[in-house]
Amino acid sequence: MSPLTELITAIHAHPMKLVYEFTGAGAQALTWLHSVGGSSRTILAAHDHYATTALIERLGFEPPQFTSAQVAQTLATQAFFAASRLAPRLSPVMGVGCTATIATDRLKWGDHRAVITVCTATTLTTYRLTMPKGARSREQEESLVSQLVIQAITHACNLPDQPLTDLTPADQLSHETQHISLIDRLRLGEIEWLAVSPDGQLTTAPTLSNITLLSGSFNPLHDGHRQLAEAAASMVNQAVYFELPLINADKPPLDQAETERRLRQFVGYAPVLLTRAPLFSQKATLFPKSSFILGLDTAIRLLQPRFYHEDPAQMYEALHHIQQSGGHFLVAGRKVDETHLTLADLTIPPQYQTLFTEIPASRFRLDISSTALRQVQ
Repeated sequence: MSPLTELITAIHAHPMKLVYEFTGAGAQALTWLHSVGGSSRTILAAHDHYATTALIERLGFEPPQFTSAQVAQTLATQAFFAASRLAPRLSPVMGVGCTATIATDRLKWGDHRAVITVCTATTLTTYRLTMPKGARSREQEESLVSQLVIQAITHACNLPDQPLTDLTPADQLSHETQHISLIDRLRLGEIEWLAVSPDGQLTTAPTLSNITLLSGSFNPLHDGHRQLAEAAASMVNQAVYFELPLINADKPPLDQAETERRLRQFVGYAPVLLTRAPLFSQKATLFPKSSFILGLDTAIRLLQPRFYHEDPAQMYEALHHIQQSGGHFLVAGRKVDETHLTLADLTIPPQYQTLFTEIPASRFRLDISSTALRQVQ
């Protein structure tokens, strides 16, 4: 087995999945990736934006220079978000962008060069390669650029790599890594939600549907949360996501340090969804056709106009939106003023009664209050 085949075999064995966007060169890298069995486990999509108009359309702007870090980084970032949409839930993903100008059948002014960027959930790594003009054929330059693409993917997977065998002292190669934060992008509203897997992997996509989630501040995560999630999971026969909104209607937004502290509670235990959606009507938009787990105290607030600025119309509008989004509530009984209340104790408008299903006491009942639970953690 050749060193290149060994590298690509290792890439295909890695859980990372990618989208590859390229222009000018780098096509051989895609051929190599496909030439080794298992490429369908790695490559979600690949696009060759060869015409200038096609590249401008993909970028969304006309760059001052087409073979530049700006173009490679934009392609890689767009590829990352495309991979997030296409990959299975919670899969680690990367976006790879390559832009190059290499030898052709006409005279070119300037250097022959390539810029390659790999975007992951936490880093943006850019490689710059300049090749002496006339030292190689087009085929040889294409090969070197494609070798660098494979090496960039290998580095992003934290796999052992092989040196670029075709590199000479006359070539100039450099790279730099910028650390990025998807949580910061979420906080700024650039993305709608972020999934954090139990092993810390970060993923996102436009929507996530048909899930069951338990929303809360989780300060701290306690046995009541765990038992409630287990009871709901047994009812729907589906794993539960915990949702941590960075924005709360009644409390200050969570800063970076506090967000990380609360996320650490879920390491090795369960996936967490980070959102900027404090309201269930907003959650229903992000997560259509999904079930939301509630304690009765939260269900009471959901059904009282005083929590909608004393405007019943706002309450009915919110419930209607949740219903139209395919949302549904799983409601657990809760001790309120020394009395254990259940869904039967709520007054639900007739047109919205099917929105609510009770989690029976036989599956979950916890008479100690959340405040008391927090005090014993």
